[in-house]
Amino acid sequence: MSITQAIHGGVMATPLQFGGDLLGLAILFLVLAVIAAVAGASGIAGLSMSIAKWLVIIFVVLGIVTFVL
Repeated sequence: MSITQAIHGGVMATPLQFGGDLLGLAILFLVLAVIAAVAGASGIAGLSMSIAKWLVIIFVVLGIVTFVL
């Protein structure tokens, strides 16, 4: 049993945790955008770059909030 697990009434419960994998997803969408741009799919490339941009912005904002609070 790990530190983050608890047993309540004979049932082992694990608390909900945010994965925090925003940066990994942003890199995935960036690679998808580059591959789509090389393949000539400009619509998919633009959408993937948009998603990657917003994921990086959210990552940075959450990082700043975490360090401030």
